[in-house]
Amino acid sequence: MTSTSASPPPRPGPSGPAGPTGPAGPTAHPKPLRPLLARGRDEEHRAATPLELFFDLCFVVAVAQAGAELVHAVAEGHTGEGVLNYAMVFFAMFWAWVNFSWFASAYDNDDVLYRVVTLVQIAGVLVFAAGVSKAFEEHDFLLVWLGYLIMRIALASQWLRVARAATGAERGTALRYAIGVLLCQVGWSGLLFLPKDARPWLFLAMAVAEMCVPVIAERAYTTAWHPHHISERYGLFTIIVLGETIAAATVAVKSGIEENDALDELLPIAAGGLLIVFAAWWIYFVVPIHGRLAGNRQAFLWGYGHYVILGSAAAIGAGIEVAVEQAVGKAHISTWAASAAVTVPTALYLFTVWALHSRYYKVGAAQQLVLPVSALAVLASTFAGRWAVLVAGIVTAVTVATGVTLTARTARRG
Repeated sequence: MTSTSASPPPRPGPSGPAGPTGPAGPTAHPKPLRPLLARGRDEEHRAATPLELFFDLCFVVAVAQAGAELVHAVAEGHTGEGVLNYAMVFFAMFWAWVNFSWFASAYDNDDVLYRVVTLVQIAGVLVFAAGVSKAFEEHDFLLVWLGYLIMRIALASQWLRVARAATGAERGTALRYAIGVLLCQVGWSGLLFLPKDARPWLFLAMAVAEMCVPVIAERAYTTAWHPHHISERYGLFTIIVLGETIAAATVAVKSGIEENDALDELLPIAAGGLLIVFAAWWIYFVVPIHGRLAGNRQAFLWGYGHYVILGSAAAIGAGIEVAVEQAVGKAHISTWAASAAVTVPTALYLFTVWALHSRYYKVGAAQQLVLPVSALAVLASTFAGRWAVLVAGIVTAVTVATGVTLTARTARRG
């Protein structure tokens, strides 16, 4: 997507919870209701707010539910159906989070109404999470749809607030966002009526439609999202998802040891899983990305691609749980299939992180090849039997060590 429109000029904006800034600094007693005005892209010290962090934590409830259902589906041998349902549900969660985060980056004024509407969106997330199990097991999407409806109506109301305070091209962008969000919600209603076999096709069509909304809405005006803030928001959500992965895997290993006294079988899985998650964190944060987010073309592609990064990160935890269940005899799948449940999302994570931003900071062929080769090596470790997860963990640890060594050598030469 090209961004031919000019960025908005700096306008007075809020300064976090303290309220709007004035000539003499933060206002002591900000008004409870203020216009939703665009924040400046050059705003200094822009960081995630406590409300945004609370939003992310509540979202992880839905991520955990989706991961748990993926574990159940794969462990029962319904891998294809489970992965498809997971992809659909995770996209809905991811896109709702994206909508909120990019809007907040451009227009968060932290007034009373903004906070209340955001809390309504969080309520929608929890309703959505409550419906994940039925969506997986019974293909009943009513609660998922209802939770999404709550979130999207709240988001559209925020865009209408922007339109009320804006003029010209900015007002047109806000209205196009509001209309696009509501039209897409109407499209998602097909999940309630279409037969089971038609739903994946509806999902594909609606996913494309959703991703087209920002492209169309911002064709004449680029919203004032903040590059550093956006990169921080994605990074924080990645940390939270990896934390959920560790928590889910820890509970699975603990249960396996307590219920089956299978420490010897589970120790390699626990060690390998921990190495994978540690390496996933290290690799993601080894380079700062906000400098590349100069316009919508780069930023939107990077932001959309995080569907794969975050989805695979959460799936790593689910895969570790599957490997644990298979090791203690609870899963009706082979050792190879259980190993693949860990290695495939790990390889996908490594390759996508490289494709989206790591490769832009690599110097020379050796540095460029580290993550793609590592992804292939992780896939190959699938065939290591009961040691597959440990081998994959060692591969990712060696990947980090290799990257650090090559970077240090390059720095010394410079």
